[in-house]
Amino acid sequence: MTALPRITTFGWVPEFARGFVRDLRPRWAFEEVGQAYEVDFVRDAKAPDYRQYQPFGQVPAYQDDQLEIFESGAIVLHIAKRAGQLIPNDPVGEMKAVQWLIAALNSVEPAVMEYAMNAIFEADRPWSGDRQPVVLSYIERRLGDLETRLTSRVWLEEDGFTIGDLMMVSVLGGLRGTGILDRFPAVAAYVARGEARPAHVKAMADHMAVFEQAAA
Repeated sequence: MTALPRITTFGWVPEFARGFVRDLRPRWAFEEVGQAYEVDFVRDAKAPDYRQYQPFGQVPAYQDDQLEIFESGAIVLHIAKRAGQLIPNDPVGEMKAVQWLIAALNSVEPAVMEYAMNAIFEADRPWSGDRQPVVLSYIERRLGDLETRLTSRVWLEEDGFTIGDLMMVSVLGGLRGTGILDRFPAVAAYVARGEARPAHVKAMADHMAVFEQAAA
């Protein structure tokens, strides 16, 4: 009997982090392709035995009967290719989907994370307030680029919803509750479409249930 694929996550995180831990990304991909999976809860991501599995001491990591990998983008790409879903089967369409997955992680997420670092983790630093407009300008530049792309599109490419959209919506979800997306109506509508997909709704519910159970 073939074992189910497994991902790692934390069994507890502070309240502000709930809904944002990156295990949500492979959970969503699993739900989109209809693949059952299991979850391992990491007690100490910095422990040497876990670092053998995930050298940076982060979540998620992934394991199936063929390989072990880490990084949410790589995991989502593997889930899609393994299932033959969420990614076009022609070489051009496939690479366009991959390029958007990488763009989400490389061109957009750094600006989102810099905002989170400045607004949450470094909010008590004396320079945080002065830096906030600069950080916002980085995000607004990227959101402006996406607004242009999405004004007349449902998804990023004509092939429909792909891993590129899954990752881009996941990254932009990091701005949930900040009000920043409200200034970019096409992007906000795009994120709302992605998060309304039944697979995302289920993945988010399962993601949040872990922390709700831990709190109880």
